[in-house]
Amino acid sequence: MIRQLLQSDTGGKVFLLLLVLATVAIALGNLLMPPDSVLYVPTYTVTLLGKYLTYALLAISVDLVWGYLGILSLGHGAFFALGGYAMGMYLMRQIGDRGVYGNPDLPDFMVFLNWHELPWFWLGFDQFWFAMIMVLLAPGLLAFVFGWFAFKSRVTGVYLSIITQAMTYAMLLAFFRNEMGFGGNNGLTDFKELLGFSLQSDNVRVGLFIASAIALALGYLSCRYIVNSKLGRVSVAIRDSEDRVRFMGYRVDYFKLWVFTFSAVLAGIAGALYVPQVGIINPSEFSPINSIEIVVWVAVGGRATLFGAVLGALVVNYAKTYFTGAFPEVWLFGLGALFILVTIFAPKGIIGSLRKLNKPARTDINQTLEVEVK
Repeated sequence: MIRQLLQSDTGGKVFLLLLVLATVAIALGNLLMPPDSVLYVPTYTVTLLGKYLTYALLAISVDLVWGYLGILSLGHGAFFALGGYAMGMYLMRQIGDRGVYGNPDLPDFMVFLNWHELPWFWLGFDQFWFAMIMVLLAPGLLAFVFGWFAFKSRVTGVYLSIITQAMTYAMLLAFFRNEMGFGGNNGLTDFKELLGFSLQSDNVRVGLFIASAIALALGYLSCRYIVNSKLGRVSVAIRDSEDRVRFMGYRVDYFKLWVFTFSAVLAGIAGALYVPQVGIINPSEFSPINSIEIVVWVAVGGRATLFGAVLGALVVNYAKTYFTGAFPEVWLFGLGALFILVTIFAPKGIIGSLRKLNKPARTDINQTLEVEVK
């Protein structure tokens, strides 16, 4: 099945091959090589690369709805954060009496705020399987409810983008409130262990990196499956001419709803893998600027390519890591300039520009007609 999915996807084959090789090399470089070896990969680098991979999965989820469905979502940061909070709640429950206040049931921030019992929506998060269900359900349910009303109302274009941004901003304001029970502006942090293993262990860090790589590969393959299916073909038709698809008898809102919900679930999985690697989740993840950054990643890499979104996420975030250290005052201006330059000079992103260079400058019209006749 994988071979069929990648049969005409040369870029996808290259991407998956490089992902497998890089994952194996980095894991072995950390676990087997001595620290003084030139092939040694520090644990900090493993964690940083793992974070990049979660961003890449998030970028794929946005490319699925923007590149193939035509929905410019400025709210996928909310789905990412919800998945992260679900994982964070599980990690907080694993702290037990090792917290600052030594309460076996209540997280430290609840003790500090004089809460006397665990809120009902925290129940069950001491179980890993329940937390994983919430990682999928929380962003998926929000996307489904939001999409149901938005798509049924036939909200499209820039108006839909503004509404998605308003959604994530509303989530930001809500999670900042202490009475919501999610840690307020400080969020959730001070995690100790995952499935009984210390999060500070090199083995766990490498395991999270490998899990992020596997999730990225599976996310890519699942999106490629959707794109190659009837759902994907109809989605592209909706992107190009929604009214025509509607007049042909298709329930456009249903197609939009399911693709949008699936992309939100992918974003939630990315958030769940992100949190244990960075060690914190707070309301700043809901910030609208984060969702705009995701769009920049996809635009830089190339819309409607999937692997281009991965490339854009890796390139932009590596540049961000470097420039925020070297030139912290001008990084945001650089990000804005990058988006403007790509929009003007490379509207199809890096991958689109490379494809354009590989195509001949002119195509013989007789060859074209011959292909069409065949």
